[in-house]
Amino acid sequence: MQTYKVLMLMLHTFFNCIIPTLSIQYETFSTITPNHSIQGNQTLVSSAGTFEAGFFNFANSQLQYFGIWYKTISPRVYVWIANRDSPIQNSTPILKLTYQGTLTIVDDSSPRSIIWSSNASTIAAKPVLSLLDSGNLVVKDGERILWESFDYPGDTLLPGMKLKTNLLNGPYKSLTSWKSVDDPSLGEFSFYIYFHGFPQLVITKGGKMYSRGVALNNGNTYSRLSWLRNLKFVKFSLMLNDKEVSYEYETLKNETITRFWLNPSGYSQRLVWSERRKDWDIISTRPLDLCAYYSSCGDNSICNITNSPRICQCLEGFVPKYYEKWNSLDWSGGCVRRIRLNCSGDGFLKHLRVELPDTSSSWFDKSLNLEECEKKCLKNCSCTAYATLDVKSNSGCLHWYGNIRDLKTYIDQGQDIFIRLAASELDHGRNRRSFNKMKLAGALVGVILFIMVLGLTTFTYIKRKKLAKQGMLKIFYRKHRREKEDVQLSTIFGFSTISNATNHFSDDNKIGQGGFGPGVLEDGLDIAVKRLSETSAQGEEQFKNEVMLMAKLQHRNLVKLLGCSIYQDEKLLIYELMPNRSLNYFIFDSTRKKQLDLIKRFQIIDGIARGLLYLHQDSRLRIIHRDLKTSNILLDNDMNPRISDFGLARTFIGDQDESNTNRLMGTYGYMPPEYAVRGCFSIKYDVFSFGVIAWRLWSEEKAQELMDEIFHGTIIPCEILRCIHVGLLCVQQIPEHRPNMSSVVLMLNSEKLLPEPSQPGFYTATTQHPIQVESSSRSCEDCSQNEASMSVLEAR
Repeated sequence: MQTYKVLMLMLHTFFNCIIPTLSIQYETFSTITPNHSIQGNQTLVSSAGTFEAGFFNFANSQLQYFGIWYKTISPRVYVWIANRDSPIQNSTPILKLTYQGTLTIVDDSSPRSIIWSSNASTIAAKPVLSLLDSGNLVVKDGERILWESFDYPGDTLLPGMKLKTNLLNGPYKSLTSWKSVDDPSLGEFSFYIYFHGFPQLVITKGGKMYSRGVALNNGNTYSRLSWLRNLKFVKFSLMLNDKEVSYEYETLKNETITRFWLNPSGYSQRLVWSERRKDWDIISTRPLDLCAYYSSCGDNSICNITNSPRICQCLEGFVPKYYEKWNSLDWSGGCVRRIRLNCSGDGFLKHLRVELPDTSSSWFDKSLNLEECEKKCLKNCSCTAYATLDVKSNSGCLHWYGNIRDLKTYIDQGQDIFIRLAASELDHGRNRRSFNKMKLAGALVGVILFIMVLGLTTFTYIKRKKLAKQGMLKIFYRKHRREKEDVQLSTIFGFSTISNATNHFSDDNKIGQGGFGPGVLEDGLDIAVKRLSETSAQGEEQFKNEVMLMAKLQHRNLVKLLGCSIYQDEKLLIYELMPNRSLNYFIFDSTRKKQLDLIKRFQIIDGIARGLLYLHQDSRLRIIHRDLKTSNILLDNDMNPRISDFGLARTFIGDQDESNTNRLMGTYGYMPPEYAVRGCFSIKYDVFSFGVIAWRLWSEEKAQELMDEIFHGTIIPCEILRCIHVGLLCVQQIPEHRPNMSSVVLMLNSEKLLPEPSQPGFYTATTQHPIQVESSSRSCEDCSQNEASMSVLEAR
């Protein structure tokens, strides 16, 4: 009987004490007072159930954070984290509201040790903590707000949240990226209002300018289509006075769920929740193309992405600072004035439809009109440009001083800017415009001359063909052959010099059979040596081919050949050293591939495309690489791609654009079907190699599965999906359906809708070695260079 009473007492204690305690762990609150706290799985929920706040940890981590997320959206998206740089591990954190109105996070094992604090500056009588339906966590004393999370942004800007900058003493609020998708500590990117000169939105990386948004006068007038898509969902507001500038937005419809996010890779994105798809739609992304990166073209130049690959041009009246680099598409040196200003005789040249340049060194006045703005700039010898401050009202004045930096042009949007030039340069500009008008009249004369030349050309062709049959052009062909084989190198290295530089071809320096190995010349120059022995798959013909081609090619995305050396059966190619080795060294290694974030990967893709465009179109010779693959893409110090290994490349002369062969050379899996089956090749060979990718995932609308697993759990930037789409266009079965490389570069760097890809053709084989086959009797005339049809379709 006594035992029974003891048992009943224990059960009573369990149900009355233990059970209520367990139930409290899952309780949700609408408000918190100093009498309560939040710990474990307890959460704070906004009145309409839009947002929820509480402690959480990431999937494979024991680190505890206090944050705010959307309550009904899965997977969770965290819009604010209190202790992002001070997580709690191996203990239970507690969020408390003190009687003075201060929020604190403490460790239950050491309650007096404060992990994080809101540092409220005022003392409250009856403080209350609540989470608003805007996502703002606030501490109020009656109607007075003592503290709010909106004043301390993380990586997300929500509707009603303000970015502020104090124009008097400089403090500003900024978005700061996470270090990675599962590490919310402070990353290297920031988004804020830059307040030197006229205020503008900027993204910085490590404190340095990375990408500019817009000057905060009238951004929707001269931004891109992505900005116009923003205006379908949100309305932007700007407040600018003598003390402070602030920037915010609000939704046009109450049911719209949107956020502005600065991701760990430095992209700023506008995302809108699609209730139908149960996923986020990416409305805009910046930087979107090469022109969107800060000062891509250097000083006193203008960037136009539609002019790819030569997107940079010096402003009229300016010339490249370094001509050789500029011609090889290295625009970092920018441009300088052709004629110096003399102040008294200067004038202004109008540039239409631009996104205004960096306003860091600018001055503005809201009261002046455009005419007054010009006069004031002309009187100041340091003023180099002017523009209207507010396009909508056509009022206000904006001046620039010093170099013009980060200027971009658009086809159908933008505003005008007036750039200062010497009087003689203005006359030159007017004469050039008059010349352009004369070109139209000259076109009529050109038509007549064309008809005359056509008749003469036809006669000459028939005559030369008859001479060729008589053998009278043999001397010409011999001479041409000798010129083609004549190698003009800047340096012929002695074999002993290269042997000493590589420690006598030590195996410690060797990277693959017949591959590249590093070395150091006596003068300290780092080199890479490609050694082709008598057992190499590449023979004398391939060696001569590579030497001939690489001696004549100069481009930032091609490896630079320094010289060669021949000794007995040894054939050596000496290149500039690429310290980061090849692309496959990174992407096929689980550890090293983490060094390639989304931005670097897109830059590598774009760089390869530009290198191929140079080979196919812009170089003196039209060249087909025929062995484009990841092991032949080398990476320099800054991870810029360089195409290498031209041993199998073929040159087209004049207007020739296609050919065939009886001998297949290259790597299976990268060969287009028309080459593998019929020996037919054109520039579309390299296009196919560029775009090798899996068809099944696209057809099943699983393109996201093509992304590397290190990016899983992140929002997929539209640029990456665009890369996949372009890749599929490049591997289509029929050559004429594939775009050429100029179209590829344009598609990668624009927002235009892309055509639907047809099913690709693949040729695979078990052997990894080149083989010889008999070519099909089918003519290679079927190979075409027509560009892909740019018909409009709905985006996936």
